[in-house]
Amino acid sequence: MGDWDIRPASGSDVEAVAELRAVVLRADLERLGRYDAQRVRQRLRDGFDPAHTWVIEVGGAFAGCVALRPAEGAHWLEHFYLAQSLQGSGIGSAVLRRLLERCDRRGVLVRLNVLQGSAARRLYERHGFSVEAEDAVDVFMVRKAG
Repeated sequence: MGDWDIRPASGSDVEAVAELRAVVLRADLERLGRYDAQRVRQRLRDGFDPAHTWVIEVGGAFAGCVALRPAEGAHWLEHFYLAQSLQGSGIGSAVLRRLLERCDRRGVLVRLNVLQGSAARRLYERHGFSVEAEDAVDVFMVRKAG
């Protein structure tokens, strides 16, 4: 695992995050017949809230992002993207562990959705998430505070 850290996001991070999202989600969205190069970026721009988003940096350089948005008795884990070259290195698990520890200290339930067939689902299951519901595109998962 490399030298990584997270920092609060700013509005100026939106385009880097939108581009990373398009790259990281492309294979899964294509497999599901849902990839649209413009829409994948615009959906991120429309939902980007720097107040609840962190940028993941490795060696001081942009490597990913993650958001934890408070909503109705839970927090939504969203926009969790890591550069493909860093996936499987343990950084994603370390970032997720740090965020979940914060939620556990506050007794907060965490929700997320992941695309059907995404390898990320295994990461979430390893960290205590279970399936709450699913449809043809998304799997909705939940994790109670530990």
